[in-house]
Amino acid sequence: MLAWVIKIGVLAYLGVAGYLYLAQRSLMYFPTPEVASGDVDYEYLDSGGPRLKLWTLGDPRASRALIYFGGNAENVYFNAGDFRRLFAQHRVYLVNYRGYGGSEGRPTERGLFEDALRIFDLVDSRHDSVAVIGRSLGSAVAVYLASRRSAERLVLATPPDSAVALARAMYPVFPVDWLLKDRYESVRYAADVTVPTKVLIAEHDRVVPPRHSLALVEALVAAPVEHVTIAAAGHNGLADVEQYWREMHEFLHR
Repeated sequence: MLAWVIKIGVLAYLGVAGYLYLAQRSLMYFPTPEVASGDVDYEYLDSGGPRLKLWTLGDPRASRALIYFGGNAENVYFNAGDFRRLFAQHRVYLVNYRGYGGSEGRPTERGLFEDALRIFDLVDSRHDSVAVIGRSLGSAVAVYLASRRSAERLVLATPPDSAVALARAMYPVFPVDWLLKDRYESVRYAADVTVPTKVLIAEHDRVVPPRHSLALVEALVAAPVEHVTIAAAGHNGLADVEQYWREMHEFLHR
């Protein structure tokens, strides 16, 4: 009887592990639907990969530009008002990841990283300087980008040290180091980031607990880095806190 119980337990464990492996990208990514443009302009990036939709704000001739990589399940369109209000002197590009918000393709780590490079190269060809903001998932994209390209400044909001570390905490009984395809190991790329960097941490973040963001801060050994913990803020409500925007505005206008 005990042998049967053990056998059933093992089979159940392997079944769940197999499901997590096969379905992991549907569990990891939550693409947002396309929305009507309203009063926000947009352009498409057609070359070098899937067609991407970028929301654009501000003067196309501005010398300074800003690229924003949002969080998972975040529709970046709805941040347009705040970016327009606070970064009027910048040309702002709000990125819809592949598979999100009118962009073609399916999201993967490699795909998002490749897209970030081609977006940066396009923007950099148009403007004198380019700053980069990444939030949550977008922070992993931004760290990789800043390790490969010369951004002016970098802001990371609620950044994880790696998706692997988060998955270990979420699924402690499974070998996530072997199972995870899209690892987003920002700590691997952090040492190659040399630009001034600001890290914004939400005090009550339960999606990316502060210890993970602080681990990334420690890994940014070559960058002038500062970090701020925003009191009483959670992961999803961070953008509703004025200090979040104030910290970004002050840092990117130095």
